[in-house]
Amino acid sequence: MLGDDLKTLLATEYAFVIKTQYFHWNVEGPDFGQLHKFFQKIYEDVNGAVDPTAEFIRAIGEYTPGSFERFVELSQITGQTKVPRAKLMLQELLADNQTMLDLLNTTFRSAQNEHQEGVANFIASRIDAHGKWGWQIKSFLKDARA
Repeated sequence: MLGDDLKTLLATEYAFVIKTQYFHWNVEGPDFGQLHKFFQKIYEDVNGAVDPTAEFIRAIGEYTPGSFERFVELSQITGQTKVPRAKLMLQELLADNQTMLDLLNTTFRSAQNEHQEGVANFIASRIDAHGKWGWQIKSFLKDARA
């Protein structure tokens, strides 16, 4: 059901933003400057999708979740309580980005099945954005050219 998928997406986006911002604040090492800026670009982009996602939930006649407790219940991304090294931050973010892509694809299919073309178009743009973040994260993690 589209409403449930959007609620899960909203909570998962929020968790992704929080984690990426946490990494932005705490990254260390020789790539600090680059990763600090990179993490900021990601969390600002994803944060920009939070409000439209919530508004689509309301537009289809449902209420949005709005508490950390509810977001924890719904999110497919878990928080990070330790400060990992930069490479581990990137690896974790890559896995979480794949979770976002999987959830976005599920939500896209739900929107299509329920003939919600506006929602589907928005979700398609988010799939493109997370696809871009994925290849950029992979590029940071690559040690040598194949």
